Amino acid sequence: MSKRLLSALIAALALAVGVAACGSSSDSSSSGSGGGSNSPLVGAGSTLVAPLMSKWQSDFASKSEITVTYGAIGSGGGIEQITSRTVDFGASDAPLTEEQFEEADEQGEVEQIPWALSGTVPAYNVSGAPKGLKLNGEVLAGIFLGDITTWNDPAIAKLNPGASLPSTKITPVYRSDGSGDTYAFTNYLSTVSPEFKSKVGTSTQVKFPTGIGAEKNDGVAAAIGQTDGAIGYVGLAYALSNELSMPLVENSAGSFPEPGVKSVEAAAAAVSKIGPNNEISLADLPSTAEGAYPISTYTYVIVPLETEKADALKKFITYAIGPGQEYGPDLDFAPLPKHVVAADKKAIAKIGG
Repeated sequence: MSKRLLSALIAALALAVGVAACGSSSDSSSSGSGGGSNSPLVGAGSTLVAPLMSKWQSDFASKSEITVTYGAIGSGGGIEQITSRTVDFGASDAPLTEEQFEEADEQGEVEQIPWALSGTVPAYNVSGAPKGLKLNGEVLAGIFLGDITTWNDPAIAKLNPGASLPSTKITPVYRSDGSGDTYAFTNYLSTVSPEFKSKVGTSTQVKFPTGIGAEKNDGVAAAIGQTDGAIGYVGLAYALSNELSMPLVENSAGSFPEPGVKSVEAAAAAVSKIGPNNEISLADLPSTAEGAYPISTYTYVIVPLETEKADALKKFITYAIGPGQEYGPDLDFAPLPKHVVAADKKAIAKIGG
């Protein structure tokens, strides 16, 4: 899995270098000519979805003869580029806010569609600490607020009775760029900790009171791996491919499920509510969802409804939520629930309509 994922990441991240140049040509074709059903597509955004996107690009091109170029520049960048229409689609792990919808709609209405499902996971690197440490939301909030500063803090020791915990200083690592992983992580912490909600809040980019920043998932993963005492948050696929130690995080049922496809799938199965703009929050899971991973997240594609690339976009997104889902489990993505796929199909029908 790691070799396949590494190849996928290299391919996806390499495309980010050229996405700005590609975006200018995409902008002209979206508003002018060249919008046939096999028109090439240019997208940018989420690094979490990049491993899956890389597989989708090659497979979809072989089936449809439509090329897709994708820049893994972070969810914040994806939102900015689709708002300015320098790409044909954006990708974000955070649903658009009302203000972001208003800004994006200034050039024509946009739709956000959940098309992939994974998890944002804490990952740590602490010499002398056991693997599979148990943590909960209150402890994670305390760490990222700067209230819990050493790995042998009583709050951590209480969750791990009998474990040998070093006195190593804790170094929180966070995303310095606009990130859907930051949104998922802060949304979860704001749900479980009123103090975190009031002092930091939920967004793709927040001001953490402590720690060090790094860009993109691979940057955070590298910082964690290079810093003894570090703890940060990354997409599930990045934690696994970099062989980072992941704590077991307590869910609302009081269980500590292992982060992975099954526990992410269980989280999605526990939530049937879809918002008016297709947003779905998995941060506040019911207490009956024992096997659910508490920091699971959907990732969204954001598309203009009026575009010369409508036919190509509809084909690609229909592929992504259909045949493209079969590649998910090998890359640590859970399959979309049936009710989400049904909602997606209704949203896709609006493109170009």
